[in-house]
Amino acid sequence: MTGSTDIVMPLEQEGSKSVVRAWLKKVGDAVKRDEPIVELETDKVAVEVPAPADGVLASIALNEGDDAAPGAVLGVIALSSSLVIPDATKSRSGTQGQATEGRRLGSGFAANAAPRNDDGREMRLSPLVKRLLSEHRLSPAAITGTGRDGRITHKDIEDHIARGSVRPAAKPSAAIAGGRIPHDAMRRSIAEHMTRSVAIAPHVTAVFEADFSAIIAHRASHKDRYAKAGAQLTFSAYIVRAAAEAMKAAPAVNARWHDDFLELFEDANIGMGVALGDKGLIVPVVRRAQALTLMDTAAALTDLTERARKNQLKPADVQGGTFTISNHGVSGSLVATPIIINQPQSAILGVGKLEKRVVVRSVDGADAMLIKPMAYVSLTIDHRVLDGHQTNAWLTRFVEILETWPQDDQ
Repeated sequence: MTGSTDIVMPLEQEGSKSVVRAWLKKVGDAVKRDEPIVELETDKVAVEVPAPADGVLASIALNEGDDAAPGAVLGVIALSSSLVIPDATKSRSGTQGQATEGRRLGSGFAANAAPRNDDGREMRLSPLVKRLLSEHRLSPAAITGTGRDGRITHKDIEDHIARGSVRPAAKPSAAIAGGRIPHDAMRRSIAEHMTRSVAIAPHVTAVFEADFSAIIAHRASHKDRYAKAGAQLTFSAYIVRAAAEAMKAAPAVNARWHDDFLELFEDANIGMGVALGDKGLIVPVVRRAQALTLMDTAAALTDLTERARKNQLKPADVQGGTFTISNHGVSGSLVATPIIINQPQSAILGVGKLEKRVVVRSVDGADAMLIKPMAYVSLTIDHRVLDGHQTNAWLTRFVEILETWPQDDQ
């Protein structure tokens, strides 16, 4: 069989720009269908694009660091079984993307050059790999790279960690080094998204208080059984379930603004923000949350959170959200306002730090001061879509669900 086929950038992305971060094969390498061939990075996920067919990588259209638009051609695979491979010993000096000399097929062979260390391994690292190395206090020299010409990929680091090769991180020095840190693709995309959201939507935030006593008691009774089933029963599972149920009180919370109409969604596809340290955050989506049991929700969150922190999410895992939850209290804040709406959604829920506070409750017909586990919960809305009474109706129902969680709920 002769001919060629394009390696095409996936069409669907969650409103973010993709950047070519690493070619896992070099021009002239044989490839197998569905074998990872190029690594992309967005503000949300690292994605490996598979080879569309068996053959040989004939040319590279987008070099490492180039922006990759949906549908863009990343490179070309030649399908002939009798290809003449370019001379690998020929010099590749020059700038990135300089064509490799050799006999040509169609548009010819192209290759990327990169700085190398003394043993010939490429040492130019993607922002994702740099972050993982920094987080785990690893030296690139300690990692065996499986990418093109020994390039280190994020999976190489994850495999290294899984083998138990990481020593406990040393205590950071008290000194803070000054300097300039270039923005990577994720930080730029987050900045653009946040700025656009504030400019488009008039943000208004309402804050309520929630007593977590009922769900703390329920969790204490059920978490071991859930764990045996492979689902970590966290407070987030209760929050997602309560949010999905509260949509019935104010359906427009689960909606999207258009210039001529409001689009209401039947399914509550709820995104839960997962912090990635200094890098930013990612928002994997629990789909059709309104139809899930608490066990289903806990299992989905366990899977998504673990894969998010290992940089193993797929594009589909962060697409199609209709509502977002920011559990900012896990890092210590009581209230955060306004939490920027994840466009083009209409609202975002914020959950503050859970702490014991003195509250006044009626006991046997008299006021009494009690100590309760309390948290501030906020709903930031797009005021084009929602008004105060809808916002408060949603929060009232959300808090009611949390505070009256049945102890026999399975």
